[in-house]
Amino acid sequence: MMEIAISKIVKNDAPSIYEFICDLEGCNFNYKIFEQTLETNIQNPNNYYLVAKNNEQQIVGFISCHIQWLLHHCEKVGEIQELYVLNEFRNHGIGQKLLKSIEVLLVQDNCKMIEVTAQIKRTRTHSFYESNEYLNTHKKFTKTLSY
Repeated sequence: MMEIAISKIVKNDAPSIYEFICDLEGCNFNYKIFEQTLETNIQNPNNYYLVAKNNEQQIVGFISCHIQWLLHHCEKVGEIQELYVLNEFRNHGIGQKLLKSIEVLLVQDNCKMIEVTAQIKRTRTHSFYESNEYLNTHKKFTKTLSY
């Protein structure tokens, strides 16, 4: 049986997380900017970044969550930014283990709610969240800005 350990991300995990994000978004980001952004984010106490490692200490998945005090909730809310599991390790409960680990951290941090958005085309992702008791209550709108 595959053993999976969940732990906080460390700076040395950046190359694996970079590959995950590039795959998730279908593009290649500037690695130097990515690495700087990751380092800034993992130092922020309002962010949680966790990795899932298998028996061989290979990173097979990760999750990130940012906490904010939102006026329209009048409480702390965690928002999952990314959740990724390597394709060959999907359907083994790793995503669920990452999700539950984040939920535990958010409860300990007195967050009253957790939110997540997923692109419309990711129907399997929608089913995953719904199977983990997440409700589809919002519609998200985005606009790319030029600067």
